[in-house]
Amino acid sequence: MRGVNRVTLIGNLGKDPDMQFLEGNIGVAKFSLATTETFKDRSGKLISQTEWHTVVLWRGLAELAQKYLHRGSLVYIEGRLKTRSWEDKEGNKKFATEIVGDNLIMLDKRSEAAGGIGHLDGADDLGEEGPRPEEGPGPERLPF
Repeated sequence: MRGVNRVTLIGNLGKDPDMQFLEGNIGVAKFSLATTETFKDRSGKLISQTEWHTVVLWRGLAELAQKYLHRGSLVYIEGRLKTRSWEDKEGNKKFATEIVGDNLIMLDKRSEAAGGIGHLDGADDLGEEGPRPEEGPGPERLPF
């Protein structure tokens, strides 16, 4: 049996997308996304827990994120987990687990999304441009 690597998140951007262009003018955007779960503990007290995720978008999705998303935007993201590793300047091994998004739906109200431009949903509306690189650039070449 093959494995499944699928992530679905709804949350708010913690910062504006950071857009970079790699060799061949390939766009890549990176941003933090906060998801908050709220529940009641045994005593009935309402508890909120926020988890921060790093989202990476490629090509057309990256360009749309840069154009329409900003800090606080509410988005739905589908993608997969990708863990990369590298050595820092002191030779210590570092790891980062990111969500490589392949579907983005902007959930802000029409009047708020992109300064009133509206909202886009579905991969077909978001400029899918054919196959993505399987692994993307190596950790030492990632522009973030």
